[in-house]
Amino acid sequence: MPTPETDLPEVVRIARDLIRFDTTNHGGGRAAGEREAAEYVGAYLESLGLAPEFYEPVDRRTNVMARVPGRNPGKPALVLHGHLDVVPAVAEDWSVDPFAGEIRDGFLWGRGAVDMKDMDAMILTSVADLLRAGEQPERDLVLAFFADEENGGIEGSALVVSDRPEWFTGATEAISEVGGYSIEAAGRRAYLLQTGEKALVWIKLVARGRAAHGSSLHPHNAVTRLAEAVAALGRTEWPVRLTETTTAFAEGLAALLGADASDPDALAASTGAASGFLRSTLRTTTNPTGVTAGYKHNVIPDRAEALIDVRALPGTEDAVLADIRRIVGDDIEIEVVHRDIGLEVPFQGDLVDAMVAALGRHDPGVPVIPYLMGGGTDNKALSLLGIEGYGFAPLRLPAGIDFTGMFHGVDERVPLDALVFGRRVLTDLIRSY
Repeated sequence: MPTPETDLPEVVRIARDLIRFDTTNHGGGRAAGEREAAEYVGAYLESLGLAPEFYEPVDRRTNVMARVPGRNPGKPALVLHGHLDVVPAVAEDWSVDPFAGEIRDGFLWGRGAVDMKDMDAMILTSVADLLRAGEQPERDLVLAFFADEENGGIEGSALVVSDRPEWFTGATEAISEVGGYSIEAAGRRAYLLQTGEKALVWIKLVARGRAAHGSSLHPHNAVTRLAEAVAALGRTEWPVRLTETTTAFAEGLAALLGADASDPDALAASTGAASGFLRSTLRTTTNPTGVTAGYKHNVIPDRAEALIDVRALPGTEDAVLADIRRIVGDDIEIEVVHRDIGLEVPFQGDLVDAMVAALGRHDPGVPVIPYLMGGGTDNKALSLLGIEGYGFAPLRLPAGIDFTGMFHGVDERVPLDALVFGRRVLTDLIRSY
């Protein structure tokens, strides 16, 4: 039986409403656009007495920001940010309409439920909790909701940081997605606080050959050359290479399990459903994601292309590209389509202490462990303004849920009680920090 509208917590209703805006981003400038979702966010901010500003540098790619005055204007401002776009969803693969925002079995289902309209709703309703009570946050808050994050922020945060840097005046720290959620290892719960992000390097492999009839004996087939290169790269097992963040991650997980920290890969593998996601944070990954070649069944094409999603550990990007050149061979062209930076920030300081303490007040005794995320966020764009970014979208999750597998996955969903938990933790954080 559907949950009555009046029984839904506000954070759930807001997340559901945002899911119902189809903000699909195919990348490369092909997107439905975030305008209607941004207008919805702006209207909500206005209802709280705030004055939202919009920036749409590209048609329908809308960004929105509002500033919340704090009790202590002498403290640096804190940015709370999210993105409004989502990756595509193939509806026939899902058991629900990916843009219906369906509530079933204690979960909110839909594209964006995890990445990251859940966090958008948590930010909005946490701020609402304070303002409706006549309170102020401890310091100024900059609330920013970006376009185009799923395409590396090219038409979103990158342009906002370049063209509207005044939005972030006085800000030194930021929090956003893909951290603060719980995992289970050997029956014990821990929270992961994201203190780093791998670098994104999107490349295109190009193989060239000679066009010919499909029936010919033909040693210069571009498709064959490309297939060999893609297979070689896709099957490469990149070695574990620890950074300051992943060293701390291994030590924290070892302490949780009472184990030795000398084998981080085995430790990450012990985290059950999260293991694939966490093992990827310890090494470079090079995943083929698209292949294009040919135009007719009986014509051998003279060109074939493949897209490769490369995620390199911070500071290793050039070395990884050199390794890729060696793996695919000199007769394959490598085109860098998009490249950004890796990040690592300290697992220490007042903000980290405040996030850890906020989680501890709502889930006492559960440890918080730093980790390096395999993907990326709009924190990378903000870092160009000297803003240190963390991943802190706090969610207490049930054991056994494949939460990390829902990022860009089928039947994406988030527990309703986890949304309520996250709202409370965030409200606590911004009231006290």
